[in-house]
Amino acid sequence: MALLERVSTLIRANLNDLVDQAEDPEKMIKQIILDMQNQLLQVKTQVAISIADLHVLEKKLTDNRESEKQWLHRAELAVDKKDDALARAAVERAMSHKSMTESFHQQVEDQKVQVENLKTALLKLQQKLAEAQTKSDMLIAQQRRSRALGKATRAGNDMRQGSNGAAFDRMKQKVQHSEAAAQAQADLAADDVDGRFAAMEKEGEIDRLLAEIKARRGA
Repeated sequence: MALLERVSTLIRANLNDLVDQAEDPEKMIKQIILDMQNQLLQVKTQVAISIADLHVLEKKLTDNRESEKQWLHRAELAVDKKDDALARAAVERAMSHKSMTESFHQQVEDQKVQVENLKTALLKLQQKLAEAQTKSDMLIAQQRRSRALGKATRAGNDMRQGSNGAAFDRMKQKVQHSEAAAQAQADLAADDVDGRFAAMEKEGEIDRLLAEIKARRGA
């Protein structure tokens, strides 16, 4: 996720190194704080959206579980009424909701991971922003003193800038972040033979569940 990558870059940034590299330390530190504030707002918004999405998925998961139970109950009622055709239809509907339940369960787990990643990034960014705000005046004053004392010798010490440049480059490296895996689309049947076997297996499962229901109901 691009947002998490940008946040990671800000979190890993060494404020001292950045100020050392800046031609205008005061402008640099203010820009860093502004960037952090902007990213913080974006992360907060994304956390809220992700939590809302999680609630929606959890609701769909609960609804499908309840629907599965309801159709199994209807199958039992049909068995009691000696209506096998209706009972089979009800069992088939229950199986469909069971499949959806499994799908939504995986989506909920993936969404929970994404929410936790965003919450962690938000907390770290808040801490980094507080650090930057606390250190800003100190870093600027320190840098001004350092430049005043070293002004006479800096012109002949260009080689030392290479190490600072390397540190600055390292700050730019991106870290990888886990992202909630999206729910895979249902696989298409490879050919008619596979479809026929799948239908046969489904009919067998329906027969098995129907037999269990009849056994329980004494039918």
